Amino acid sequence: MAEPKEFTVGQTKVANVYGHPKDFGIVFEKDVRVEMRDGVALRANVFRPKAPGKYPVLFYISPKIKDRFPAFEEYERIPNTGVIRVSEYAAFEAPDPVYWVPHGYVVAGVNNRASGNSEGDYFAHLSQQMADDFHDTVEWAARQAWSDGNVGSNGVSYLAMTQWLGAATNPPHLKAIMPWEGLNDVYREWAFNGGIPDTGFFKMYMARTLTPGVGFVREGAKFEDILAERAKRPTFDEFWAAKRPDLSKITVPAYICASWSTQGLHNRGGFEGYKQIGSKEKWLEGHGRKEWETYYSRECLERQRRFFDHYLKGRKTGLAELPRVRFEVRQRFYEGKTRFAGDFPLPGTQYRALYLDTSKGTLSEDPVKAEGSVRYSAKKNAAERDRAEFTFTFKERTELVGNMKLKLWVSAEGADDVDLEVGLKKFDRDGNEVFFADFNHMENGMVASGWLRVSHRELDEAKSTPQQPWLRHERIQKLKAGEIVPAEVEILPSGTAFEAGDELRLIVQGHEILQFAYRNHHEDTVNAGHHVLHAGGKYDSHLLVPVIPAG
Repeated sequence: MAEPKEFTVGQTKVANVYGHPKDFGIVFEKDVRVEMRDGVALRANVFRPKAPGKYPVLFYISPKIKDRFPAFEEYERIPNTGVIRVSEYAAFEAPDPVYWVPHGYVVAGVNNRASGNSEGDYFAHLSQQMADDFHDTVEWAARQAWSDGNVGSNGVSYLAMTQWLGAATNPPHLKAIMPWEGLNDVYREWAFNGGIPDTGFFKMYMARTLTPGVGFVREGAKFEDILAERAKRPTFDEFWAAKRPDLSKITVPAYICASWSTQGLHNRGGFEGYKQIGSKEKWLEGHGRKEWETYYSRECLERQRRFFDHYLKGRKTGLAELPRVRFEVRQRFYEGKTRFAGDFPLPGTQYRALYLDTSKGTLSEDPVKAEGSVRYSAKKNAAERDRAEFTFTFKERTELVGNMKLKLWVSAEGADDVDLEVGLKKFDRDGNEVFFADFNHMENGMVASGWLRVSHRELDEAKSTPQQPWLRHERIQKLKAGEIVPAEVEILPSGTAFEAGDELRLIVQGHEILQFAYRNHHEDTVNAGHHVLHAGGKYDSHLLVPVIPAG
């Protein structure tokens, strides 16, 4: 461990951002030893008030390099991240100690075993070992001389993913968690989208981070080759199941952030986390803005602190009186209305079916009597039709918030399988496309997205609901020549307002609707020949949309 370093708020790059006294002193201890149950020592960066005393601890554990300061340079390398104000002591996607420590907290950032400076000879993403190390780190933090025994966890993305894992082990001194935009089902939410392997972000992230000396893995350590495992394991099996925590075992109070804007990554996990955890005291914040900009915004930090002050300090902050769900209904990019509810899915939601009419290219509120079909090239093709589109025009202001489901009757020509890319777009009454913030599409985001490899169409009937199909992904069901099969596409949660005259446009095709570097790509496709969508009559192809009460 290096010699402790002392500095004041006034000496940092955010001296005038948080409103703290500039002479407030902070002690920084680097690479503090954190011993696990098997004797392996992880390494932590600890920030604490200079004033003697015992304080509650906010910690995070992640393979991301805790020493990569300043983090704001990491954000600047990534386009369209928004305005982010953090100190030079804030690790990537982690709580900023210059905000939290003057409010009477210790902030501890820990590297997982075999990553960063932590000991360990083997690294595996989102393993049971990570869960156990989270548990042991909580109990270590509770025992320290500067700790009052109350420990909470806070962080974004991977720092949220480790919270799902670790909180399911129920460490005795863990009092509260704040998983901020973090997935919890690696198979369904990261490695694959609807059974289609992600050859963009997942592949890039794993290839880069598993390179010793460049990514997370400590020099000399071995690692689980998750890309090789994915190539061998296209269905959901024991390998993927071991990386999905049992969320029902989480009983600690939780403030969960999920966003409409990280579809294809964290979006689904945040909402599923809220629905599935066993905690009786839980809150959900759903927004449609940029991930890191929102997390570090001053108003958001105050909401975070209200939660932790309540559970880690025992203060009356008004948290108990707040509605359990805070959500944004988007109008357009960075315009929307904040609303509140008692639960999610939102009470009072009416699910309405909009039926595909292939003869008109529209979505109808009434079932379409005549059978029809639309045929398009399964691959991107400038010479012929390579997508199907259906539109619905709203007659009055309508707010759609929650999951949608697209049921399609599908057949294939010249192939025995189908990869479907589904997008929903908003157009205003003048015909202009309305964009939103979005992980996949930067500032050109759609309303919502969904994917499905049709051979993965088998449903788990026990987990599926009318508005959300739950796919088993356990066996491959290829299509026979001429066979027409029903398939349900999970459209990920979203929240959008439409005025009278606005249009909702459904797009179905076999390739990316929009494609940006280092985001979801699906180049390893089964598509060939043509897709045929069937609707009308006995083919009840429809889009199920969640209409919430006017607010």
